This record gives sequence, structure tokens and C-alpha cells, in this order.
Amino acid sequence: MPTGIVFETHSWSEDNDRGIATGWLPGRLSERGRQLATELGQRRRDDGIAAVFTSDLRRAAETAEIAFAGSAIPVLHDWRLRECDYGTGNGMPGAELHEHREWYLDQAYPGGESWRQAVERVGRFLTDVPTRWEGERILVIGHVATRWALDHLIDGIPLEQLIAADFGWREGWEYQLQSP
Repeated sequence: MPTGIVFETHSWSEDNDRGIATGWLPGRLSERGRQLATELGQRRRDDGIAAVFTSDLRRAAETAEIAFAGSAIPVLHDWRLRECDYGTGNGMPGAELHEHREWYLDQAYPGGESWRQAVERVGRFLTDVPTRWEGERILVIGHVATRWALDHLIDGIPLEQLIAADFGWREGWEYQLQSP
């Protein structure tokens, strides 16, 4: 029986306001981000969600804390849902870091990881999901690497296509994870 996965990005951060590529740095939500997190909770609390999984990076964890404050839905933190580790590029201007993003599809950022390594890391999380949540509907709060992993590993979209496209934010993506 497939597991329904709803993916939402972490809410808008102070680094988003400044055009910074946060990467593995914690980041903090901006005032706008806190409002968006509240809206996420209003949108998803009664959406049949059995559990919320979030990256352990502060901006994602804060999104989940605000969205599901006072809710009985369990919120579980998992480091495997983190953004790509840009290594020495964590915290640099996003436009500069991502100018040649395709160079880092298979080659690691200096001191960090490649996009493919980040997707494989999220894939290890996906392997574990059916162990406890098979047939349930879960929410995953993460980052670009998290969504690319879902698009690639569940929907079969080539990473080469994902890395060349704009992110295209929206209110949630839906996936069906088939059990092995």
C-alpha cells in the first residue's frame, strides 16, 4: 500500500530576504516566514496527516513548530532531509553560488557534497518511511534537495532536468511512495 507524501518547503527565512544560500547553516524564519508557517498549519492540520517529518535545520524545524504548535500530530526531525551541503559556500550569496549549479551535480561543493549525494541522502530517509508509515499520509518539510529527491526517486525526473529548472514554489507537492 503506498504512502502519501506531501512536501512543503520551509517557510521564508531571513536569508531568503538577503539572497543568501543558507545550505547547512541553521537560518531563521523572517516575520513573513512565521506568517507563512502559520498558514501552512492551517492548510495541513486537518489534511489527514499522520506525522510531520522535518529537516533538523532551524528554519525547517521552526516552520514545523509554528505550523503544528498545539497539534497532536507528531513532528519528527531527520538530518537526512537537509539542504545540499554547499561546504565553504554555505552562507554566500545565492546568485553567486547557484550561477553554475550544474557543475555540482556529481562533483561535491568544496568541503560539502554534490546534489546527487544530497538526493541519495534523502533517499535513505525514503527507504525507512514504509517501515512505520506505510499506507499513511505524511508531511515532509525540507529544502530544494529534499524536493529534488522526491521528484527524482519517486517520480523519476532526471536530476539533470531538475538542476536546470527554476524551483517554482507552490503550496505543496504530492507524491505516492510505493513500498519495496
